[in-house]
Amino acid sequence: MNVFSHPEFDHHEHLSFVCDAETGLKGIIAIHNTSRGAALGGCRMFPYASDEEALRDVLRLSRGMTYKSALANLDLGGGKSVIIGDPRKHKTEALLEAMGRHLESLGGQYIAAEDSGTSVPDLKVMGRHTRHVAGVTTRTGFDGQPSTGDPSPVTAYGTFIGLKAAVKHKLGTDNLTGLKVAIQGIGNVGYRLARYLKEAGAELWVTDIHADNLQRAVDEFDATPVGSDDILSLPVDVVAPCAMGAVLNDQSIPAIRAAIVAGAANNLLDRPEHDAALKHRGILYAPDFAINAGGIIDVFYERTGGSPEQIRAHVDTIGDTLSEIFQRSDRTGLPTGEIANELAEERFRKHAARAGLAPRRLACAG
Repeated sequence: MNVFSHPEFDHHEHLSFVCDAETGLKGIIAIHNTSRGAALGGCRMFPYASDEEALRDVLRLSRGMTYKSALANLDLGGGKSVIIGDPRKHKTEALLEAMGRHLESLGGQYIAAEDSGTSVPDLKVMGRHTRHVAGVTTRTGFDGQPSTGDPSPVTAYGTFIGLKAAVKHKLGTDNLTGLKVAIQGIGNVGYRLARYLKEAGAELWVTDIHADNLQRAVDEFDATPVGSDDILSLPVDVVAPCAMGAVLNDQSIPAIRAAIVAGAANNLLDRPEHDAALKHRGILYAPDFAINAGGIIDVFYERTGGSPEQIRAHVDTIGDTLSEIFQRSDRTGLPTGEIANELAEERFRKHAARAGLAPRRLACAG
């Protein structure tokens, strides 16, 4: 397995391959950049088809977290970790504790949070052996309700705010009544996004690899269930991918009939050039690391002690950031993902200037 010559390797500061034979733990921890602060990013558990697939995912995700934090004006770096395995079959407390010990060995360079396949209780188990987990504190959430630390509600709210900004820009309306939205993945974030959309009057089409998630959306939101192979090509207004990444690719983009792609999943573009492919087709793409920043904003304020009002106000700026990206794209003719990268670079350089640091150019997050 090549690392330094890997196409997704972007001068990452640190890469750890973690293994614990007794518990069956196999994982990778990637720290991309800590210029703005400690690297913070989710710990994902997924049954990757190969070690190469897991490496590609963690390199892309960790780099994306650097951009996400910079674009959201947070003093955090970018990192990510993945555990190879089916969370419904292979997750045990012993395995999670072993992961916690590996996190502690990094001395706080990387802070883990919840992600696909892990939960707040899982992070608390890891926390038995490390101080370096986040999103585990019970407090008053951004909506004024008790929060267990799960960032999913804030991620979903931020995605909803960003989706509305995309609809406003592309379709010229603030009214979501009758808007047709296809959601790929009705897990923690996708389910909550569906609720926001349903309450706003949207019509929903949904798919998920887990039948119980799918049925819940059908029962609660009167959503129409569809097969996973069909969700991206439905004749809807918006496609919202909220599952795994790399779903915008050579096969899916020509089949998309929606005017907008705006979803919570990370690394939606299979390759950077798919950004331009979407623009060429007239599809407005809300860059994932801009629209799904609500979770990292919430975790940041958990660590700094921000109020619910501060959190909501900061998450609301996701809409402003996306509107700026869309407008710049219109003015310059450049695709929105490229514009988002440029804006993140600008904010990264401003932070470096304020802190008196030598500026380090980031590479493309797409």
